[in-house]
Order: sequence, then structure tokens, then C-alpha cells
Amino acid sequence: MRQTKRDELVEKATAIFYRNGFQATGMDRLVTETGISKTSIYKHFKTKDDLIVAALKSRDAFLRGWLFGRMAQLASTPRDQLIAMFDALHEWFNEPDFHGCMFAKASSEYQDPEHPINREATDHVSRVSAQLAEIAEEAGLKQPTELARQLALLKEGAVVLATMGRGGTPALDAKAVAIKLVDEATPDK
Repeated sequence: MRQTKRDELVEKATAIFYRNGFQATGMDRLVTETGISKTSIYKHFKTKDDLIVAALKSRDAFLRGWLFGRMAQLASTPRDQLIAMFDALHEWFNEPDFHGCMFAKASSEYQDPEHPINREATDHVSRVSAQLAEIAEEAGLKQPTELARQLALLKEGAVVLATMGRGGTPALDAKAVAIKLVDEATPDK
């Protein structure tokens, strides 16, 4: 399917926002780096905030697709996929274009919980947790929703530490804790 001008704009803006942040990226920079005129941008989006929400939705779909797809590639059972999430994160953290979590950036730059950008950022974490809960339930683990929240917390903590660039291996450190949590949630353990 051919990419529309709107899709092209969202894709390019997503990369720019991810690299530079939201408030630090003005419309002039978007015009320069995307090669799309302000008139065309405003034809597709009434405000920069609307473009940011569209970029977050795009990033959410991409990131969850990549993460859960990679987990399935790394492990064959649902139980092992939950643990493999941290191997996938470790790979991501070591990519040269890793710039942290776009959703954490969005929620820190737009802190009002009622702001559409903040809501979209927090919805991402909810979607990840819901998918983790489905996998935990499929694995037959005890209290899958609670376990999913705990694993999401470990994931987000690892992302923050990787973003701060303090060295170490935050994804693998989180994996060690995840193994314990999953073992505790395994029936008859």
C-alpha cells in the first residue's frame, strides 16, 4: 500500500520527536527536517499537539509490534516470552539510535494527566501491560494482571536507566528479577 503524505509526515515527525523531544522541536525544525511545508502540515493536523498524538500512536503500534514480535522470536512458550522481553530490550538499548522512551519523554514534557499527549503516553504503558497479562494468562501463571504490572514496571525502570546511560546492563538486571517473579507466579512452585 502506498504511503500517504500524512503517513510520511507522521513517520518523519515521529523520528524527529524521538530524537529531539517534543517541546524542543518547533514547527520550523519539522518543516526543515521533514521537507514538508507548514501549510501541508497544518492541512493534516490542526495543531502541533495533534501531530504529537499521531506520532505517539504510530510509535506505540511500531514498538509493541516489534517488542512482542521479538519476544515470540526469542522464546517459544508464553512463560519464556515474558522473560525474553528483557533480552529484546537489551538489544534495543544497544542500538546506535536508542534515545530512550518516547512515552516517558511525552509524559514528562506534558505532565497534566488530562492532556491528550500525556493520556496517549500513559495509554501505551496500559497497552503493554494488557498484552503482558494476556501472555501471562496464556502461560497459566498466577495473578497474571498483577504479574504483568510488575513486569511492566521492570521494563520501564530498565528503559529509564538505559536512557540515563549510566552503564551496566539494566535490561539484563531486570531480567534476573523477572525470572524470580515468573517463577513465583508459576503454579506448584
